[in-house]
Amino acid sequence: MSDARAIAEETARASYGRLLAWLCARTGDVAAAEDALSDAFRAALEHWPKTGVPTSPEAWIITAARRKLIDQGRKAKTRVEAVPALVLAAEEAEAKADMNSPFPDERLKLMFICAHPAIEENVRTPLMLQTVLGLDAARIASAFLTSPKAMGARLVRAKRKIKSAAVSFVEPPLEQLPERMSAVLDAIYAAFGAGWNEVDGSGQTGDLTHEAIFLAQLVTSLAPDQAEAWGLLSLMLHAEARREARHLDGAYIPLSSQNTALWDRRMIAAAEEALATAWRLKAMGRFQLEAAIQSAHAASRLYGRDVKKDIILLYENLVRIAPSMGAEIGYAAALASADRFDDGLKVLERIEKDRVQTYQPFWAVRAHIFRGLGRKNDADAAYDRAIGLSDNDAARAFLRTQKTAPV
Repeated sequence: MSDARAIAEETARASYGRLLAWLCARTGDVAAAEDALSDAFRAALEHWPKTGVPTSPEAWIITAARRKLIDQGRKAKTRVEAVPALVLAAEEAEAKADMNSPFPDERLKLMFICAHPAIEENVRTPLMLQTVLGLDAARIASAFLTSPKAMGARLVRAKRKIKSAAVSFVEPPLEQLPERMSAVLDAIYAAFGAGWNEVDGSGQTGDLTHEAIFLAQLVTSLAPDQAEAWGLLSLMLHAEARREARHLDGAYIPLSSQNTALWDRRMIAAAEEALATAWRLKAMGRFQLEAAIQSAHAASRLYGRDVKKDIILLYENLVRIAPSMGAEIGYAAALASADRFDDGLKVLERIEKDRVQTYQPFWAVRAHIFRGLGRKNDADAAYDRAIGLSDNDAARAFLRTQKTAPV
C-alpha cells in the first residue's frame, strides 16, 4: 500500500505539469483540467493500493482525467460545451505523434502559454506556479507578499479570463518567446525559492529546486540567445551548490561560516560557465547581476578575495535596473558588511514602511545594522521582530544567537 501511494505521489511530482498542459491544450479550460487531474490522482490513491500500480502510471492518470472531462461534457447543457471534452480521445494519438514541437517539455510549453498577452501581467507568473508547478495559493501569496485570499481570487479571475476570451493553448512561435520570457523566468525562480524554503524549514527533499533548475536548463536550450535565462540558471546553481553546507545538526549556518568542503565544486563550475555565457550575450539584467553577486561570494570564500566593493557595485546596478524590496535590503546588507552601517540604514529607511511590516529579511538586516551602530535597544527590538516573523526553528535559533552574541 505504501509503495502504491509513493508511486502515485512521485507521478504527481514528476508529471503533473506535463499532464495538465496536455489537458489544457485540448479543453482551453484550466480550472476544468485541474479538477479532472486532481480527481484522477485521488482515484489513483484509492485504487492502486487495492489493484496494484499500473504498468504506465501516467497513462492511467491521463485516461482517468480524460474520462472525467468526457463525463463533464456529456452533462453539459449544449453540444458546444461538450465538444472540447469529447474530442480528447481522438486527439491523444495525434498529440503523442507530434514530434515537431520546438518545446522540449510540455510544462515549459504551458508556462509560455500562461504568459499570453491576453492574461493580465501581474497574474502570469502566479498562474504558472499553480497550474504547472502545483503550488497552492497560500505559498504563491507568500512569495508575492500578499494574502492567500487575494491571490486565490486573482488566480480564479485569470482562469475565467482564459476560458471566456478563448485564449489559445497553441504553443507560441519562437519569435514571441522573448516578450514572454520575463514572466516564465520569474515563475521558475519563485518555484526555486519555494523549494529552498521547504528545505530550510521542513526537511523536505527540495524537489521544487531541482525542478526549477531543470526548467531553466530547458529554457537555455530552447532560447540560447536569452542572457537572463543563463543568468537565472547560474544564480540557482550557485545557491544549490551550497545546500549541504547551510545546516549542521539542524542549525542554520550563514555563508560566511559554511564549510566550503561541502560545496559542490562541479555545480559552481557550471554556474560560472552559465554566467560567462550570459555576459557574452551583452544584455545585462537582474538575474545576471544576482548571479554575479553569488559568484563574488563564492570567490571570497574559496580564494580569499576581498569582494566587498564589487558586491556593493553589483547591488547598486541591481537597484538601478531592477529596483525591488529584496534588492534594496540586499544592498543595505552589503553596505553593512563593509562597515558602512549608516549608509545601510539610509537604504532601509527609504523602503516604504507598509511593505516591510511582516517581511522577516528586512528586520534581520535592520537588527544587524543597529547592532553595528551600537544601538542595542533598537537592535534587540528588530531581532525580536525578525524572530517572531521567522517560520522555521533553525532561523529563529540563529537570530537568537546573533542577538545575544557579544559585540
